Amino acid sequence: MTTNIYVNNNKFIVGMTMKDGTELEHNNMALHACKNLDYIVENRKKLAASLHYELNDFVCANQTHSDNFHRVTFADKGRGAKQMDTAIADTDALYTYEPNLVLCSFTADCVPVIFYNEVSGLVGVVHSGWQGTVKEITMKLFRHLTQVEQCNPSDFHIQIGAALSQEKFEVDEDVYVKFKNLGYADEFIYLHEGTAKYHIDNQLTVKRQCELAGIPTEQITIDRTCTYLSPNGFSYREHKQCGRHLSFAVRKGVL
Repeated sequence: MTTNIYVNNNKFIVGMTMKDGTELEHNNMALHACKNLDYIVENRKKLAASLHYELNDFVCANQTHSDNFHRVTFADKGRGAKQMDTAIADTDALYTYEPNLVLCSFTADCVPVIFYNEVSGLVGVVHSGWQGTVKEITMKLFRHLTQVEQCNPSDFHIQIGAALSQEKFEVDEDVYVKFKNLGYADEFIYLHEGTAKYHIDNQLTVKRQCELAGIPTEQITIDRTCTYLSPNGFSYREHKQCGRHLSFAVRKGVL
């Protein structure tokens, strides 16, 4: 099983599963985009075991490209882990202070944002496709964590996971205008004269949102693997019928 482990220390595990031809459905982790639900459950169980957790420790949301987020408690343990109808509804970001819960986010080209707070122990995941980015889900979440949860933004560490590259993320003027209207994404956009398409760097736009929320630049890391160009990537833009990566964050606790 191919998994990028970005952080694994005495407090946190942060990572992202990748496409793997030796696994069931190429290591697809998504119940909402699969051929065989049982295969996805098996893949998730294998991931859980590799992290020294159980599948019932997973918490998943039904992602809708919204700007909604949810504070996860122990009451949410296991939601969406084995079946979609128990997932947290209409939500694209999860965070928790609770230990030993595996917060999950699913992507195939969209930007996964995985984070932890060194001081409070809070961890979380964000699904930011272009719609989530123009709705500023990441910035809204971190402002909520700063204002409502009383976190210091300088205590956060951010991992932006593999996503569609600027080269492959080409859009028409309607999407370009939405990014332009953000007021801070211009340097992450170029126009391809030959195709009259705009190319946008969604990862760097999300990084800028983190910075605008007060998170120090040096505490933001980006995996520049392109999910379209890499053989280890699931790309919805390349194949509409594709699997999904699972990005995860865990606060370790005494087991």
